[in-house]
Amino acid sequence: MQRKKRFLIAGGAPLMLLMCHVVTALDVPLDPKILEGLPQPPTITHQSPKDYIIDPRENIVIHCEAKGKPHPSFSWTRDGTHFDIDKDPRVTMKPSSGTLVIDIISGGKAESYEGVYQCTARNEHGTALSNNIIIRQSRSPLWSKEKVEPILVQEGVPLVLQCRPPAGLPPPIIFWMNNNFQRLPQNSRVSQALNGDLYFSNVQTEDTRNDYICYARFTHTQTIQQKQPISVKVLNMDAINETIAAYLNDTDFFGDSPAGERRPSFLIPMGAQSTKLVLRGQVLEIECIAEGLPTPDITWIKESGELPSKRTSYESFNKTLKIVDVTEADAGSYRCTARNSMGSNFHIITVTIKSAPYWITAPKNLILAPKETGVLTCRANGIPKPSITWTMNGISIENSPKDPSRKVEDDSIIFTDVQTGSSAVYQCNASNEYGYLLANAFVNVLAEPPRVLTPPNKVYQVITNNPALLDCVSFGSPKPKIKWFKDSQTSVLDGDPYILHENGTLEIHVAQTDHSGKYTCVAMNDLGNTENHVSLEVKQPTRIIKQPEYKVVQINRSVVFECKVKHDPSLTPTMTWLKDDEELPDNERFVVGQESLTINDITEIDEGTYTCIMNTSLDEDSAKAMLTVVAPTPTPAIVYDQPDPPTDLELTDQRERSVQLTWIPGDEHNSPIQKFIIEYEDSLHQPSVWLPMTEVPGTKTTAQLKLSPYVNYSFRVLAVNKVGPSVPSYPSRQYITDPAAPDEYPSHIEGAGTEPDNLVIKWEALTGFQTNGPGLQYKVIWRQKGVDKDWTSVTVANVSKFVVSGTPTFVPYEVKVQAINDYGSGPEPPPVEAFSGEDLPMVAPENVNVRALNSTIAEVHWEPIPPKSVRGRLKGYKIYYWKERSLSKQNPQHEEQQILTFSGNKTHGKLPGLDAFSLYTLNVRVFNGKGEGPSSPNQQFETPEGIPGPPAFLKVTNQMLDSLTLEWGPPVERNGVLTGYVLKYQPINSTDELGPVEIVTISANETSWTMENLKYSTRYKFYFNAQTLTGSGPVVTEEAVTIMDEAMASRQVDIATQGWFIGLMCAIALLILVLLIICFIKRNKGGKYPVKEKEDAHADPEIQPMKEDDGTFGEYSDTEDHKPLKGSRTPSNGTVKKEDSDDSLVDYGEGGDGQFNEDGSFIGQYSGKKEKDTAEGNESSEAPSPVNAMNSFV
Repeated sequence: MQRKKRFLIAGGAPLMLLMCHVVTALDVPLDPKILEGLPQPPTITHQSPKDYIIDPRENIVIHCEAKGKPHPSFSWTRDGTHFDIDKDPRVTMKPSSGTLVIDIISGGKAESYEGVYQCTARNEHGTALSNNIIIRQSRSPLWSKEKVEPILVQEGVPLVLQCRPPAGLPPPIIFWMNNNFQRLPQNSRVSQALNGDLYFSNVQTEDTRNDYICYARFTHTQTIQQKQPISVKVLNMDAINETIAAYLNDTDFFGDSPAGERRPSFLIPMGAQSTKLVLRGQVLEIECIAEGLPTPDITWIKESGELPSKRTSYESFNKTLKIVDVTEADAGSYRCTARNSMGSNFHIITVTIKSAPYWITAPKNLILAPKETGVLTCRANGIPKPSITWTMNGISIENSPKDPSRKVEDDSIIFTDVQTGSSAVYQCNASNEYGYLLANAFVNVLAEPPRVLTPPNKVYQVITNNPALLDCVSFGSPKPKIKWFKDSQTSVLDGDPYILHENGTLEIHVAQTDHSGKYTCVAMNDLGNTENHVSLEVKQPTRIIKQPEYKVVQINRSVVFECKVKHDPSLTPTMTWLKDDEELPDNERFVVGQESLTINDITEIDEGTYTCIMNTSLDEDSAKAMLTVVAPTPTPAIVYDQPDPPTDLELTDQRERSVQLTWIPGDEHNSPIQKFIIEYEDSLHQPSVWLPMTEVPGTKTTAQLKLSPYVNYSFRVLAVNKVGPSVPSYPSRQYITDPAAPDEYPSHIEGAGTEPDNLVIKWEALTGFQTNGPGLQYKVIWRQKGVDKDWTSVTVANVSKFVVSGTPTFVPYEVKVQAINDYGSGPEPPPVEAFSGEDLPMVAPENVNVRALNSTIAEVHWEPIPPKSVRGRLKGYKIYYWKERSLSKQNPQHEEQQILTFSGNKTHGKLPGLDAFSLYTLNVRVFNGKGEGPSSPNQQFETPEGIPGPPAFLKVTNQMLDSLTLEWGPPVERNGVLTGYVLKYQPINSTDELGPVEIVTISANETSWTMENLKYSTRYKFYFNAQTLTGSGPVVTEEAVTIMDEAMASRQVDIATQGWFIGLMCAIALLILVLLIICFIKRNKGGKYPVKEKEDAHADPEIQPMKEDDGTFGEYSDTEDHKPLKGSRTPSNGTVKKEDSDDSLVDYGEGGDGQFNEDGSFIGQYSGKKEKDTAEGNESSEAPSPVNAMNSFV
């Protein structure tokens, strides 16, 4: 459901055509900025009614307000003569107003101020008059004293109880009540007439009562007067025979014969015909009350036509015909028919319509420019036709100063060629015998340039397909003409779809999205022109795309009503939920989300109809769903699955480069949608290929998509939840964007020469999606930087590179590549610097010299070549070097050539990793992107001596009791001239401790050395290295043992084969076994292990864990709740199973070997295994038996 809104614009004033000039009646605006400096004759803005009935208990206030520039002054007349308010202390006039206040409360008499009053408002530009205001005091007189006689009436006869209230001002309201102030019941038999009398068509015995009371309520004084109660007694024939004598003495008796059934006759009006006069616009009330038995029914017809159904009603049980807002067409004959079972009767009422004057065209203020023409028209009608009289500034026009520009013709005054200073207020009086009309209209001669009163930059917002009304309220004299323009267009907005109203308002009957924009209205007259800017925003309608669904929910469960909306992105929807068309209960169980209503803990009272209302500032939509609450049933398993694909894909807000896509989500399958993935297909460039475009959160069902020109778009949407993505939705309808010039230039523009005389310009070609239109070409533009002023260009197609030939070698160029298609050129990219092709360097580096820094590093210096000789981008220098031979060897040993590269424009470099004491050769070359230049002349250099390498080998021979021989080979890498060898040695005792070091120096030509005077059966360690003048080389080591003397060896025996040692070991093992058996027995009897006696000092009676550092047992006791050892298993009945008891000691010995202390006591690890899982009880894993534990100590 959508709600359409309109902008209500006040209509312009009617136009009048006089000869060839159109003049419009204008009101001077009340805007203070406009009023400043604008003269205006007086205008009556508020006055009291013509017939003013006052309350005598309150002060009299006679209103008279007027506006004008300058502000008018006020005066009054009373009964046609000047009313001097200064002479009456009870009369005051409000400041800046003509309103009179007459003090009655403090003692004044209201009746002394009755009369006809008229207010006059005047300033220098004219005089305005109010109506004649008749002041009358309201009156509520008392009922005259009268004696009301009881009424005795025969059953079945008619009866009229007269009210006859006193005449009041205004007339009172009549009603009948009893003594208990209860209204008397009325029906088709008993009813009140318009004059207040109570009519009985036939009386019944139940009509007997003594409290028929007529009340008169006077509205102005809020008083109620009552008549004396009337007593009525209805008698049947039997009662008459018994009581007639008593009543005849002092009571009137109605009906002197038995009343039987009879045809109707009319009680009011009397006779067969009557007349009724009513004024136009008032209420016509005619009545027919008939008597008869049975009670007659009344019907009405109009003999000369149909009754106006919309203005006609029936009251007082069809006895009164009421027609409101009477017109001349309501005149005629009205027949009322009374009918019962005995017959019928009718009465004809002839209605005559008269009319006080009423306006056909009331005169309206005229604002004229000098020399303009205008007309004041005063047309009125009435029955009889009213007479028209004119006054100017309150004086009869015949007695007013003559004005040649003014001509009176019956109901019009024609002004021709008006002049400044002829402003005045004219009064038109239309009157007949039934009333009068008085209207003031001023003629104001002004010369004012146009002004636009509509606020500048006002923003109008409408919903698509609704009317849009753009205001251009203006003021000026002459009246400005209005023209409208849109955006930067120069053509006037006139004709379909635009409608220009007389008041300057521009209407677009059915607004569309492309009507959005900036509008300019221009107001022009002879004195100038002015303009004003407003904006129109045409919004998409708000629509609920996923309505809440009918739900059947069990008690105590929850329910979610979804209400997803599609709306204009610039409008913020507000969600309102109703239950059974009323506000939701104030209960925390009802949770209103952004697009949902959640009801938790459902109860029976939650059943009903729920309405979702989504509204914005411009429109709204709503949807309803029923909730049925049922008894709980077993809960089925929740099945989670991928969502269903979205449906109803719709494209709205279609523009050149964007479109809004909306959809309706599918079933979530118990897993909320996390996001929507939008994909597109370009059937023009990549048919059947779907590419990702964007993603939106799962709470949204719209997406604003940015588009490219010259693409045949189709869109589809996938929903994604925790389970996975849905299958794609059905594609949307195809949306084809118009071609346009390219929006971008090719990327990755670069240039480089492949030959010394060319420049290859490359770029990344635009994709079909980027072309924006057919006929894609590339404009390749280049010039030599700093040399050429003009650009050279060529246009190519279907390529992504272009070769510029005949270029100088390696000079800078500026290059650009611009995309072009059949619809124009794309943006021109910034120039990219590129160089033409390189050539090999022309010269070699000069003044190359080399210096050895040490035996392995040399430093090379050279002079850079001139930049022009590089003929390309200098990449660096390369040093080619190789080893000719070692200086310690005479035979040449040519090694493989090595290359060391130095990037950039360096002039020196170091050669690392050289061999010491060797001859090397090198040369230097420069290189660029093309390759290397010529090499410099070869240079040779020698590396100085270094430390030698390790001896080739070192071995021990000829081992004796006190001597041995060392043999070695010279170093493979001598790195210089050997000066000798250094030998160091030292003894090693049985505990691997080293003895003092002895040093021996050996000449370079030796290859062996005999060591003498050594200790027998002793291990020695030898350290041996070579030396040059530079220093000592790395050390090689060797160990050797001198042999043992045979006599000493014969005295040494193996202790492990001695009997005493074997006996000792057996005794120890036996003692350990005895101790373990005693511990086992003690444990089963609840005692303590012997070792515990050494630990009585422990204060904690609980089990002490074994200390891993000292190897002592923790204390064990079973005196407290039969606690088991840590790690042991105890059955639920407190007994120890046989198979469980075997592991009691072993569980505390795992992880360490048992030992004896010096006092012979057993020590070892005695702690239980840590409990792995307290939830599994005190159970621990199985451990080895005590026998195995004993074996571990033997």
